[in-house]
Amino acid sequence: MNIRLALATALALVLTLPLLAQRPGEAQRPGEAQRPGEAQRPGEGQRGEPQRGQMHQPQEAQQHPPRANQGRIPESPVQRAPRTKPEPERHEGGRINNTPHVNNNRWYGHDRPNDKRYHLDHPFGHGRFEHFGPSYRYNIVRIDPGLHRFWLPSGYYFDIASWDWALAEGWCWTCANDFVIYEDPDHPGWYLLYNLMTGAFVHVMYMGM
Repeated sequence: MNIRLALATALALVLTLPLLAQRPGEAQRPGEAQRPGEAQRPGEGQRGEPQRGQMHQPQEAQQHPPRANQGRIPESPVQRAPRTKPEPERHEGGRINNTPHVNNNRWYGHDRPNDKRYHLDHPFGHGRFEHFGPSYRYNIVRIDPGLHRFWLPSGYYFDIASWDWALAEGWCWTCANDFVIYEDPDHPGWYLLYNLMTGAFVHVMYMGM
């Protein structure tokens, strides 16, 4: 009788030891070995590699509504005929706004498609930037006024066209995620950086990361 009781007790201990060894709140994922003391860092893939184009922005920054274009993010501009002149916005009273900007989802002041300043012998010489369009909002993590260059949180960086720098020089470059990047349909190899707060846009070139 005592021998049977001892065997039952020993068997119970053998079955419960693995459960006791597992720490509370820690579960092993199916098919993956658990490494002691290792945890997956935020923003990394399964192999520990940073996910390109992933923006880690404060939650409150993502809630800032656009001020320009009637509070909406504009759709991408459409391609125009090669000799199309920049369209000015005409206001009541005869006032005209020729600066590059968006209002009522209309892109005003965009330079001629055949403007020689935008001609590139090898468009997209540094590759193509894939995360563009109204679905992507960005904040700028660094700006170099001397080089007319800015960086996104993911490490991608762009150069602003020298002739457009005067339009962007006074922007608040550190104000949350207030920027959208569009592919320029009229000037191959160029992109458009749109400011959600002012409604203005400038030409930028992708330089890689």
